[in-house]
Amino acid sequence: MLTIALSKGRLAEKIFKMLHELNLCDIEVDDEDRRLILEHGDFRFFLAKPSDVPTFVDNGVADLGVVGKDTIIEENRDIAELLDLGFGKCRMCVCAPKEDGDSYKYKMNLRVATKYPNIAKAYFDSLGQNVTIIKLNGSVELAPITNLSDCIVDIVESGRTLKENGLTDVTTIHELSARLVANPASLKVKYEEISKVVDGFRELLRK
Repeated sequence: MLTIALSKGRLAEKIFKMLHELNLCDIEVDDEDRRLILEHGDFRFFLAKPSDVPTFVDNGVADLGVVGKDTIIEENRDIAELLDLGFGKCRMCVCAPKEDGDSYKYKMNLRVATKYPNIAKAYFDSLGQNVTIIKLNGSVELAPITNLSDCIVDIVESGRTLKENGLTDVTTIHELSARLVANPASLKVKYEEISKVVDGFRELLRK
């Protein structure tokens, strides 16, 4: 049996649909379903918080996981990235007030608000820039508006929220999308089962 960690919602629904198209599994979950573990045929699914998916995979509780590239980078777990699934595309960006533009690059003791402290620190370390990272869990766009920070590092999709709050995306740090990841030990022990899923997904993505 293959155990797959997913985040509940659109991402899980997409994976269930792909597995159904491959005639590997047939599961439907509605909004009222509160189950966290689902089983069908040769598959078991854990429905977890997105940031916890790499943890389940790293510790061998799940053989596979589907998670955003941003979470993979931020969590930095010992997992193998197998496939770019191509959906959930967005960007990790440095965003600042429109009037400031890229002036953040020249500020001493820059204050950066973000939900992704490891990604932000790695980026500014690569520039050799001294920064104070301010970890937020909610609407990071508030930070520059309230003068808590000079800029933010966050995910940008349409950019509408930034625009409506007087901010703009200045620099793209990473291109992001959903990825299929695996536990390294599971890759060896369950190679055939995992390869069947990977090859099937890859074929669907070509269509």
